[in-house]
Amino acid sequence: MPKPLLIIITVLLCALVLIPILYIFLASLNTDVGVASGEFWPSSFSLDSYSKIWDSVGLAKAIGNSLIVSGATAVVSALMAIGTAYVLVRFEFRGRLTVLRGLLGLQSIPGTLMLLPVFVLFSSAGTYLGVTVIGTLWGLFIAYLTFALPFSTWVMVTYLRGLPRELEEAARIDGASNLGILFRIIIPLSWPGIIVSAIFAFLLGWNDVLFASVFTRPDTHTAAVALQVFASAVEGGAIPVYSQMMAASLVCAVPVVVLYFMFQKYLVGGLTAGSVK
Repeated sequence: MPKPLLIIITVLLCALVLIPILYIFLASLNTDVGVASGEFWPSSFSLDSYSKIWDSVGLAKAIGNSLIVSGATAVVSALMAIGTAYVLVRFEFRGRLTVLRGLLGLQSIPGTLMLLPVFVLFSSAGTYLGVTVIGTLWGLFIAYLTFALPFSTWVMVTYLRGLPRELEEAARIDGASNLGILFRIIIPLSWPGIIVSAIFAFLLGWNDVLFASVFTRPDTHTAAVALQVFASAVEGGAIPVYSQMMAASLVCAVPVVVLYFMFQKYLVGGLTAGSVK
């Protein structure tokens, strides 16, 4: 591709990504009336929206709930995925290929189709077992783990296939057990894949609106549900709090951006390593 054309395409792609972000940032500094009237550049700049969002819908608690649920989903799914993937890749047993194909097939099932069955299952648990699941953070964690674990496992299966078996064979000669190989060789070499699977699991919980709006109550709302509340909130008239909604959107994006910057080198290695055989 000619260099001038490559520069033009790069600039267009960057503009496609950055212009909406710039608009959200400028709108967060604008007034609700200014945003509603379609102003791109605010007529007056103010940081009031950033101070109001914490009291309007309880954004701080919602972000805390999201960090707890998404963080737990990321850690647990990554730990379970590495052990499951190690068994599926390094051991031969009946039904192994069926499990692998099942993991791949589960990715094609839309989450909307699972909403009602999962809700009925959780409601039945509360009725027959006397355990409250709907409206709790741990119930939402179980729902997210159900969808995150197959993807995380498949990522780790793909990654482990790229690791040389000679390292494990050498460890076995030295008397290492299967658990010893897993903890001393596989996990230290698999950090890029583990980080990738954990971050995708974190994003699944952080960005979800559908399950969070059904499985939570006001005191367990997540950040995504809180943003929905901003969209329907009205302050001082009939105009929604557009400026606060934009400010809250930027605040909710900060943890994800920080996460990407912290683990950027692992993400590059994890997404480019492994094989799909």
